[in-house]
Amino acid sequence: MADCYTELEKAVVVLVENFYKYVSKYSLVKNKISKSSFRKMLQHELNHMLTDTGNRKAADKLIQNLDANHDGRISFDEYWTLIGGITSPIANLIREQEQQNSS
Repeated sequence: MADCYTELEKAVVVLVENFYKYVSKYSLVKNKISKSSFRKMLQHELNHMLTDTGNRKAADKLIQNLDANHDGRISFDEYWTLIGGITSPIANLIREQEQQNSS
């Protein structure tokens, strides 16, 4: 990664690299995360921002909700939907804190 990247650019690279970290090298469907790998990603990467990441039923429900084409795997676009869903509440909290601090 180039040292000249901004913090935002580095963050985007990390998000993309994280997706491919969980795409199986042996996957028949390239560029998609299997259910089991997605559950691992939730437990290892998002256990502070999402609740019940160790709960198989909760993880399967999240997969079902994200899996727009119902193929049983998570594509990059579906993964990006998850990232957007996580970041929206964080953005709202930051905005609320800034409003409170400026009052």
